[in-house]
Amino acid sequence: MQLNLSSTGFNSDIADYFSRANLSSQQEMLGSVVAEILRSGQTLNRKAICLRLIVRLDQASSDAEEQQLQALIELLFSR
Repeated sequence: MQLNLSSTGFNSDIADYFSRANLSSQQEMLGSVVAEILRSGQTLNRKAICLRLIVRLDQASSDAEEQQLQALIELLFSR
């Protein structure tokens, strides 16, 4: 398993994403995405998170789920 966490500020960036997620369900969703990425052996970064969220958005089964995923994707691009 490859995990590159040596980037300065990387851990705090990920923590910021989690803290900015408005609902616990968004935090759970983001946590699930992060866990998927780590289990697959990918490097955890914005690109990997964004790609997973987009795949989930494409497969979303409800409007509420789509809205949550869109909000999480927006978090990736806000600073």
